[in-house]
Amino acid sequence: MTDAHLARPRSDRVKSAPRALLHSLRPVARWLFRRRYDVRVHGAGHVPTSGPVIFASNHVGVIDGPLLAIFAPRPVHVLTKMEMFRGPLGWFLWRSGQVPLDRYNPDPRAVKTCIRALREGRTVGIYPEGSRGAGDLERFHRGAAYLALVSGAPVVPVTTLGSREPGGTSGSLPTGGAAVDIVFGETYRVDATPWPRTREQVEKASLLLREHMLVQLDLARASTGRDLPGPLPPTDVDPDPATGVTDEGAP
Repeated sequence: MTDAHLARPRSDRVKSAPRALLHSLRPVARWLFRRRYDVRVHGAGHVPTSGPVIFASNHVGVIDGPLLAIFAPRPVHVLTKMEMFRGPLGWFLWRSGQVPLDRYNPDPRAVKTCIRALREGRTVGIYPEGSRGAGDLERFHRGAAYLALVSGAPVVPVTTLGSREPGGTSGSLPTGGAAVDIVFGETYRVDATPWPRTREQVEKASLLLREHMLVQLDLARASTGRDLPGPLPPTDVDPDPATGVTDEGAP
């Protein structure tokens, strides 16, 4: 146990997210995905090859999380809504290294599990929009910035294009053979800020991160020649939680 885990918020009292399946299943999962979709990865060179990394991605489709976990240059512990952790699927998600998140209530355990992974030099994936939608970063929660301020880990923006087709619902899949582009953008860095971190510090870092990600989103669209799928049908939009992974989640 390193001294880093004793800094606030302490991460020595939460279980480390499992890693065995996270590493071993990726080659097979890539092969399976590419049998159905034309998955194209761009900008992998922007991802640091060692040390902690936060992947912050837009969120348009149901397969975004698996795509990030499988095709990122390094294995990723992706924050996943706790509703997915039911029955055999929940067992598999946890064993494959994914982190359950309560989006509607402060969730210190999820936050500290991610911080533990970062302090151990691993990578974490987070969706600042909170839930699937247009993928344009119009809504933007503070979790990614908070994790960066705590850990000092660089944030790599991710833009996913093609994981939901125009007019599709939140649970729809692209048609067989569809092209899916995953674009890793230029790294955003913020210095680690010692406890106590203020709401104003987190808010400022989050605003700056959002501006950076919007630039990277535009560059991804231009470089691939693709666009976002547009908003979900009005009857298929999740309520936007006011809490979840924010600075409220772990003092």
